[in-house]
Amino acid sequence: MWREVSDREAGKIRPSLFTSRVRSRRVAALQLSNRKEIVSPHRGAVNSIQVDLTEGRYLLSGSSDASVAIYDIQQASDYDEYGLIAKHRSLVAVDKHHEQGHKFAISSAIWYPIDTGLFVTGSYDHDIKVWDTNTSQAIMEYKMPGKVYGTAMSSIATTHMLIAAGSADVQVRLCDIASGAFTHTLSGHHDGVMTLEWSSSSEWVLMTGGCDGAIRFWDIRRAGCFLVLDQLRSQLGRRPALSVHSLKNANAERMTPGKNSAKAPPSHKRVPPGSVMKNLNNSNKHQNLPRGSATQRLHPGMSSSLNRATAHYGAVTGLKSTKDGIYLISSGSDSRLRLWDVESGCNTLVNFEAMRLQTSKPLQLAISHDSSLVFVPCMSSVKAYHVWSGVTFQTLRGHYESVNCCYFNYHDQEIYTGSNDRKVLVWSPFSPAVTEMEGDCKEADKDNWSD
Repeated sequence: MWREVSDREAGKIRPSLFTSRVRSRRVAALQLSNRKEIVSPHRGAVNSIQVDLTEGRYLLSGSSDASVAIYDIQQASDYDEYGLIAKHRSLVAVDKHHEQGHKFAISSAIWYPIDTGLFVTGSYDHDIKVWDTNTSQAIMEYKMPGKVYGTAMSSIATTHMLIAAGSADVQVRLCDIASGAFTHTLSGHHDGVMTLEWSSSSEWVLMTGGCDGAIRFWDIRRAGCFLVLDQLRSQLGRRPALSVHSLKNANAERMTPGKNSAKAPPSHKRVPPGSVMKNLNNSNKHQNLPRGSATQRLHPGMSSSLNRATAHYGAVTGLKSTKDGIYLISSGSDSRLRLWDVESGCNTLVNFEAMRLQTSKPLQLAISHDSSLVFVPCMSSVKAYHVWSGVTFQTLRGHYESVNCCYFNYHDQEIYTGSNDRKVLVWSPFSPAVTEMEGDCKEADKDNWSD
């Protein structure tokens, strides 16, 4: 660590590389926090957790007892009797006894991406509610046709404020906060929709996973889905990255005046009659050839074989996009984890080590800051896998019952997990706070004549 600090001071490594190395070291040292404790008010399983994207300060959790709570994870409410463990109690808590509260289990709780003044909850009582954080009042409500399994909002959207909602119904619905109405209905799944994920590279692309085992891609500007992932369609390894050097060369060639300006303008020759139609027919023939994912942009719907493609043998329980939006990670009730190339729609055939996943409810996956590790709730533990090797990097054990959700906080490199044991646990980089305190006490007990 100190060698890297000296290299950074000498200018041998760049600031971004130094930051990445420090964060990676912190992630590698994750363990159950010995200095931070979340005091949960929930009396049921914790199904959803998220830290706000603007400040990285407020943690939102939703529970199966129909309650939702907000915690300040940077400023402690109080400390234990020794002053070592910071306790974070809920700042806001809304339960079923609230006049506008949900009546049944909350399956999803998410922050409004650009402001902590609003948050959204989805429940098994068929309702999606938008809440004012300051007043703890529901300011908007959407009635769904079935149990709400998941909600999602795009963190990069600048032109829309849409909530994507998946429920026991086969259709995905988009709710507009600006108008308070449903704007889109996306049809294509043959069973309920358990999990949703917006693309991290395009605000228009939505990915959904259903109980029918299908993962569908939607461009909300067009009708119908444009891609259905097929586990039998595969490619080995990752797509080669475009280097900075090649980009510079491409830009240099584009800006070189000799190559582009040297081309003579097209000559206006007299075209024989009938040749234009021949050229159009030939071009149409070439355009109709199946090439990559272009064959999957059929409308309405798709060909029967593509429409029946499945990504998992069973329900799709979790989706998580990498930070650059190039790859997608999915989990299924078949206890398999798969890595997909978003552009080609291919399964990359990464063989993740054996795991045992829940099958009855959606799972909330998490991914590290550099997309090198994926955190997966595996029964009563959380396993961290290397994304490209599938090897288990670390296993986080601390819960007594099945873990339902986990969230990676990019600001502090911490993991937050929620479980059926009603607890929210914090996993932080190792901090020898207790050891240092004990050492200070021992030094204070020594006198000048002690050996």
